[in-house]
Amino acid sequence: MSYLGLGDGEQYDESYEYEEYEDGRMPASERAAMRWAANGDLARILMIRPQKYSDALTVGRHFREGQAVIMDVTGMSLADATRMVDFAAGLTYGCDGRIERIADKVFLLAPADVEITTT
Repeated sequence: MSYLGLGDGEQYDESYEYEEYEDGRMPASERAAMRWAANGDLARILMIRPQKYSDALTVGRHFREGQAVIMDVTGMSLADATRMVDFAAGLTYGCDGRIERIADKVFLLAPADVEITTT
């Protein structure tokens, strides 16, 4: 049977190994879960006040390491703040996390293993 012209799906001899990743890198959400489970420390939330768009590297690095990040863009121009929020939204989506606005121009970036509840 040919699925969308891609050939027979029964041609593979080996089963897929879920523990191994094609590029050798584990997803950020799994790395964070393993790290937190291993050391049993309390989770920490990092507060970042970016001043320019190039500070997105810092936000991204901490979030990919599994840290929850509060990003306060009040000190940025409207154009840079919009770009930063767009970057953060893509970052959280790509890492299976969430982004929530918690105040005017203040956002919480939560990794996949962090639950956000509102009352």
